[in-house]
Amino acid sequence: MSVLEVVDGDPRAPWRAGPLLGAFARAGVLTSADVRTAERLGALTGETDETVQLAAALAVRALRSGSACVDLRDVRSLVAEDVDDAAPDTLSSEGVGEARTPVAELPWPDRDAWETALRRSPLVADGVDGPPDRPVRLVDHRLYLDRYWRDEQVVRAAVEERLASPLPVDGAALDAALARYFPGGSDDRQRLAAATAARSRLTVLTGGPGTGKTTTVARLVATLRDALDTDSQPLRVAFCAPTGKAAARLQEAVDTELARLDAGTVHATTIHRLLGTLPDSRTRFRHDRANRLPHDVVVMDEASMVSLPLLARVLEALRPDARLVLVGDRHQLASVEVGAVLGDLVDRLASPVGVRSPDDPGTDLDLATPGRHPGAVVELVVRHRFGEELGALADAINAGDPDESLALLRAGGQHVQLVELTDGVVRETEVPQVRDDVAAAGAAVTAAARAGDAEGALNALGTHRLLVAHRRGPAGVVRWAALAQGWVAEATGLRETGPWPVGRPVLVTTNDRTTGLSNGDTGVVVDDGAGGVVVAFGEPGNPRLVRPHRLPAVEPVHAMTVHRAQGSQFERVTVVLPPADSPLLTRELLYTAVTRAQDLVRVVGTADAVRAAVSRPVRRASGLRFAR
Repeated sequence: MSVLEVVDGDPRAPWRAGPLLGAFARAGVLTSADVRTAERLGALTGETDETVQLAAALAVRALRSGSACVDLRDVRSLVAEDVDDAAPDTLSSEGVGEARTPVAELPWPDRDAWETALRRSPLVADGVDGPPDRPVRLVDHRLYLDRYWRDEQVVRAAVEERLASPLPVDGAALDAALARYFPGGSDDRQRLAAATAARSRLTVLTGGPGTGKTTTVARLVATLRDALDTDSQPLRVAFCAPTGKAAARLQEAVDTELARLDAGTVHATTIHRLLGTLPDSRTRFRHDRANRLPHDVVVMDEASMVSLPLLARVLEALRPDARLVLVGDRHQLASVEVGAVLGDLVDRLASPVGVRSPDDPGTDLDLATPGRHPGAVVELVVRHRFGEELGALADAINAGDPDESLALLRAGGQHVQLVELTDGVVRETEVPQVRDDVAAAGAAVTAAARAGDAEGALNALGTHRLLVAHRRGPAGVVRWAALAQGWVAEATGLRETGPWPVGRPVLVTTNDRTTGLSNGDTGVVVDDGAGGVVVAFGEPGNPRLVRPHRLPAVEPVHAMTVHRAQGSQFERVTVVLPPADSPLLTRELLYTAVTRAQDLVRVVGTADAVRAAVSRPVRRASGLRFAR
């Protein structure tokens, strides 16, 4: 059967869509998958009320935008941001070209009547104590698919339990360790984070780039080892991150700091590997409630990238007495999947310990007690690296100040550049600096790769990265990757030929247990000196060489999306902004792109696009920050 058929006289409505669902589908709000799922749930439960099916379809739709639920009090404005901000005469969700009905003019049900219908529906469990066998649940105006509500409950209950009481610790041993690893003159908040982690089963350590999160984590672990190790039982510590690239960067940075402190080493892995993937499941793991992780401390880096279901699985797998330290920048883009757990947890733990106004004269922090919440948020605010211009721009973006952000970009400087477009169309002749950076980095990668220098090729790969928001379109990966590939070819005099041309940068697009590579890992095709090639991955100082026939799915990475770049840093970054009306253009996207740069960020886009990005924070519906 075609996905389109005549329903109630309208040949453009999605398959099986009734009048109400069809209207929302034609407006681009729902896809046929949303409609089919909602109608299937209705058929299974005997629910024929189309307003209830509409709510279920919107709950399914919410998952695609990263929300755990749909807030019925705010659904119109959230949907309008996604749909009406897009080009007004683009294709509808099923590919039928037409001018779409504005979201405000759609036949929205009366909110009170809508909620009443939902509470009476056999499809919906009403409240936290509603029947456990219904596929949809309504709690305080928030409508969930039941499995995501249960994941939220797992996280909520685990957080409350871990904050309920402090852990016992030898005060003298802790004081001595703090004095050793955080001597006078150290950032007080860094010391507070270590003290909190010693006493608590949950610590959230957040802060922007250059505020010393990784240094703090290394010293925190050294402190815990000194304060908690015993002769019979050394502390078992696990380090993990959402991607292989982030895990490798975490291990290298922490090991460097620990070596300087003469405090041992660590091993970092991905969260999925830590939990133990199962060959027949993508949502369950070897370690769970019945088979707990053996570790005393689990440190999770890049926590802003972690989805709600994955954090729920980690919390289920932890021993009740284990310590969990979540580390990340709460202002970055959230997971590409469901949830924004780091931001939600920071919001949930009101008045976070260690957060002070810059004007607050009180700088002495009491480390004798764990603070109001034993296991709370500690936010690092003192930048120990990251250029002043980059830091000022990141702060202005975070503050939601479009005028200041645009002024800083226009002022430029050693670390910030703006290629300001007038009409939103990027012409190759307008971006000579971008071309020069791409060509120089590509030529360096190619030269090292042809010489068989894997370390040099990986180092060169980190000198510049071209970031975009979209996969397709004039400001998308496809177009810009082709441009970049052409610029590199002209600079080197070499055209990519054959399936594995030397010097090609590649991106892994799936996890692979055999090679240990993870979705998001980047590498370079390198001459092996014997007439063949290998692909080098990992950190330059310790490259992992993999033969092409052993690789999982990969794609060239002459350009990448900002989401893909999370967990990585590059010396220089060029970010190409989409048009101002792109729903992907958000404050978090621009902030994340800017903070991938270590030395220089170049923004290519219109003034309207910059203003739109700074003014538009990501809004993800969730109940995690609320009481229940």
